[in-house]
Amino acid sequence: MQMPPPAQAALFLDVDGTLLELAPQPDAVTVSAATKALLEHAGERLAGALALVSGRTLADLDQLFSPLRLPAAGVHGLQRRDAQAREHHAPPPPGWHDRLAPRLQTFARRHDGVVVEDKGSAIALHYRNAPGQAEAAIALAEGLIESLGPQTRLLRGKMVLEFMPAGSDKGRAIQAFMADPPYRARTPVFIGDDVTDEAGFQAVNTMGGLTVRVGTIDQSQARYCLPDVTAVHACLRQWLN
Repeated sequence: MQMPPPAQAALFLDVDGTLLELAPQPDAVTVSAATKALLEHAGERLAGALALVSGRTLADLDQLFSPLRLPAAGVHGLQRRDAQAREHHAPPPPGWHDRLAPRLQTFARRHDGVVVEDKGSAIALHYRNAPGQAEAAIALAEGLIESLGPQTRLLRGKMVLEFMPAGSDKGRAIQAFMADPPYRARTPVFIGDDVTDEAGFQAVNTMGGLTVRVGTIDQSQARYCLPDVTAVHACLRQWLN
């Protein structure tokens, strides 16, 4: 895998499972000082052409990576903060949240270990702590998607089912970053680990960039792979030295 020179690259990083190890629950994740220092160094070497591209909200990312406040796409592109610190938000359709959230909360109360993560503009149902509930969770999700119609997308991640309004994804978020300085005219590099990153891989491939899947590369549009989070950090350190 030949990375483009940092002076010619724009780096986009998924967070959970890519930059940080997965945790049983989203709020159990921590960020080491070394990881924050790596991101700060990356921003300097790339002249600001760096962004996080995550399923987490912008507020959650800011809390995790404090005191850094990085350009980022949150909630799979429904939220975006550009390099000039301007925020762009795509609100859900009226009534969308109220139709969905109560049914997911009821399901979680009735199934031990299932957790609802309410992001406002999207809602995730986590069953990492209740793998035996996978079949029931998937059946619920498929029924809800059918009833909600085309205005809702279902993202199937690693032991998580995420409901979000149609019209945004990580690929579109990366395209939006690439249209503005300091990313414009650079080669995009996107590293992700999950099926929720596939739209980003597709967009970056179309732009002639470099795509990297963390873990298995089977049935992925990513063209390269790294085995784990540790390997991602090592790759970035070597590249950015």
